[in-house]
Amino acid sequence: MSTTVDPALPAALRRGEPGFRPIAIGLFFAGFTTFALLYATQPLLPALVDAYGITPGTASLAVSVSTAAVAIGIIPASALSERWGRRPVMIGSLVAAVVLGLAAAGAPGFGLLLVLRGLEGLALAGLPAVGMAYLADEIDGRHLGGAMGLYVAGNSVGGFGGRIVVSALADLTGSWRWALAGIALLSAACLVAFVLVLPASRRFRPGAVGARALLGEVRAHLRDPVMRRLFAVGLLVMGVFVCAYNYVTFLLLAPPFALPPLVVGFVFVLYAVGTATSARAGRLADRVGARPVLIGAAGLAALGALAMLTSWVAVVIAGLVLLTVGFFAAHPVASAWVGRRAEQGRAVASGLYLAAFYVGSSVGGTLGGVAYGLAGWPATVAFMGVLLALTVAVIWPLRSR
Repeated sequence: MSTTVDPALPAALRRGEPGFRPIAIGLFFAGFTTFALLYATQPLLPALVDAYGITPGTASLAVSVSTAAVAIGIIPASALSERWGRRPVMIGSLVAAVVLGLAAAGAPGFGLLLVLRGLEGLALAGLPAVGMAYLADEIDGRHLGGAMGLYVAGNSVGGFGGRIVVSALADLTGSWRWALAGIALLSAACLVAFVLVLPASRRFRPGAVGARALLGEVRAHLRDPVMRRLFAVGLLVMGVFVCAYNYVTFLLLAPPFALPPLVVGFVFVLYAVGTATSARAGRLADRVGARPVLIGAAGLAALGALAMLTSWVAVVIAGLVLLTVGFFAAHPVASAWVGRRAEQGRAVASGLYLAAFYVGSSVGGTLGGVAYGLAGWPATVAFMGVLLALTVAVIWPLRSR
């Protein structure tokens, strides 16, 4: 199996050409919907702890099972997109995810909630890698970093917008169930916009899917030492990011800060900095190379993590801003590098990157909770520091060009 891009097909799009903007806007809506649904339970973790009498680490499974399911489902979804086409797989995935999101809001127990959240993550697996492959198919490689940045910007808007909506609804209604239902309905509206705006593929033709060919492409990408390092970057930076946002809510709700829950919910508005950062970082990497941007992003995130050890709320928030900027600079640059390097099997390459990315979310989010339960917030920050040090070690031997 290989990504079928015939040179006789229309030329890849460059920024400013007709067709570039609808693709960017359509995938912006897709990114919003994906992140709004996937991390809808993140601001509700304290509420789940109270409702079920569980630990923060156990409550974090409401996030981790979804991201783990995304990691499991990405490669099969990528393979299906080679057979059925990029756009149909993305649409089907989002429809199923919205339905399961509504069902999760009515789950009578924590166990069933986890099952439905896992299925929701499995449905969402059809979006991230296929969206990246769609961009790599349609956009000229010289403009891919900026286009990928716009897609990730949609992720960031979905991240903070979805969490703010969830936090506000939970506070206004006093029910985490109404909060989950509300974000599912908002996601349904974004799904409609996505279907109306995103054009059909111009430079892709579906091909036969064979298990042997699929495994061959997986092996080929995993044999590539540069690809392995890029996959590791995705795993590590996502582990840091989810760990920070999972447990900063517990930090800010507790003394000495003791902030009101609705105010703490608005901490997710810091995702807004990712909207600008991701696109600019992608364009910067197009000009100066990906390696220096990735190293700088990891250093910035580490500085932010250290700042969050203080007892001044303004400094903690500033540190979270720096960490967020670092993440939203690193992710689009690494993912665009994967798209450029994969001459064949782009959907599979993107799938492997995102599988590692969401494994990082699940493992980082859960282990960060274990550290928090054992020794509090300083242990969580130390865990994030270790992951960022490993990120720099992985990037260092690479060469951008």
